[in-house]
Amino acid sequence: MAVNKILTELDIPGPKLTRARRIVLETINGSLEHPTASEIFAETRRKLPGVSYATVYNSLGYLKRAGLVREITFAKAASCYDGRTSRHDHAICSRCGSLVDFELPEIVKFMRKAARHARFKPESIHLTLVGLCPKCAED
Repeated sequence: MAVNKILTELDIPGPKLTRARRIVLETINGSLEHPTASEIFAETRRKLPGVSYATVYNSLGYLKRAGLVREITFAKAASCYDGRTSRHDHAICSRCGSLVDFELPEIVKFMRKAARHARFKPESIHLTLVGLCPKCAED
């Protein structure tokens, strides 16, 4: 979805999308990777030299609360951010840390069944596959 269309439909209380927030959102949506806050800060600072790390970090929180980005956390690794907020899953390489998106619609039924078995009411269902990426598996 184009950033301008998102902004038009954005209706959340509080401060609206500032220039820094817009650049942070564009950085995430323009990335082929899942950037960390540090990577987003570096790119945002390239476009907006006076921006502080706190501004970028607070912008990420705002965008997350607005549902425009998704924060991905894995164990003790730095959080990554994903502009793709529709339901999908991730595979992460345990050696190099590469993170890729994939869709496996059948997993939703399986996870709902697991939630019923555990007597949990699921709020979200995400699968994270941890293993070796093709490059690391060759080495």
